[in-house]
Amino acid sequence: MIYKDFQGMKLSALGFGAMRLPVIDGDDGRIDEAAALRMVDTAMQNGINYYDTAWGYHGENSELVMGKALSRYPRDSFYVATKFPGYDPSNWGKVEEIFERQLEKLGVEYFDFYLFHNVCEMNIDAYLDDEKYGIYSYLMKQKQNGRIRHLGFSCHGSMPVLQRFLDAYGKDMEFCQLQLNYLDWTFQNGKDKVALLDQQHIPVWVMEPLRGGRLAKLAPEYEAQLTALRPDEEIPAWAFRFLQSIPSVTMILSGMSNDEQLEKNLVTFAEDKKLNEAEMKVLLGIAEKMLSVGTVPCTACHYCVSHCPQELNIPDLLALYNEHVYTGGGFIAPMALSALPEEKRPQACLQCRSCEEVCPQQIKISEVLADFSAKLG
Repeated sequence: MIYKDFQGMKLSALGFGAMRLPVIDGDDGRIDEAAALRMVDTAMQNGINYYDTAWGYHGENSELVMGKALSRYPRDSFYVATKFPGYDPSNWGKVEEIFERQLEKLGVEYFDFYLFHNVCEMNIDAYLDDEKYGIYSYLMKQKQNGRIRHLGFSCHGSMPVLQRFLDAYGKDMEFCQLQLNYLDWTFQNGKDKVALLDQQHIPVWVMEPLRGGRLAKLAPEYEAQLTALRPDEEIPAWAFRFLQSIPSVTMILSGMSNDEQLEKNLVTFAEDKKLNEAEMKVLLGIAEKMLSVGTVPCTACHYCVSHCPQELNIPDLLALYNEHVYTGGGFIAPMALSALPEEKRPQACLQCRSCEEVCPQQIKISEVLADFSAKLG
């Protein structure tokens, strides 16, 4: 197992993510407890010492099962991370209640790592309104009391959202968890987000390294390109090698659902095999081709915005459309749009086509926004 240094600690470079534990009959709320405990045993025996869970995972059952699994080991043999569920507005005023319950569910007296969960457009105002909700003050108090050893945050939001959070709380954040992989390096501005965190010397924790499994298997022509470069490297391992090549990445979380996935990841993380310049170029070239399918080629020149009678932020809407289409749905686009007033959402488009007259890429913007509205229901 590769280990990374973090404030004098040795963290396994591979973290055990508990969002996709094995389940019974496909029911996400019914964790196969025996299988999950067996996987934790394998992980512990092979050097994984970081375990990541959250309040909402598996219908609020993930923390319970992980608490049971880890309680069989000495407390100083593992690090456990969980999060305040600020993705749900009904939780904003319940930080103390939820925190105490999380300690009970995990059966611990303190959290090694604790996060503001999913900082995004929908909740940034609530997270920053400490007078009303007191989330930041409460978590800082728990850190001072030793019940949180290291405080950080996860972020699915845009660059402006990330900047706002860092401006307010960056001095107190010890790590940031990002959705990062060789697709999202450009698709979700991963490269720019990492650079921003680097400026503040905040190390990166990675979630979705395989983008929900999408990078575990590629089109035959792409797999052939990668195999020609590294004949003995499995295709999923390329996603991890990409992340190993980013200096500020300290922790890579993988949500493993079965023994086979865990065992393959353990083989990958037995050694650090960074990509060279030529390999990186090929991999990012493949990502560019993958992202071109079904998406619109907006370059965010903003010519369209000045010609829109509704003053819609068309480039941002098209970026969300691309995310929604490529992912096949998901929560990111609806979450971001929920923070916008109705008159700034895709359905506000008048279909006047004024924007299309000045689009250098000749994108049929009115048709794209109509399709976006339809897809969102």
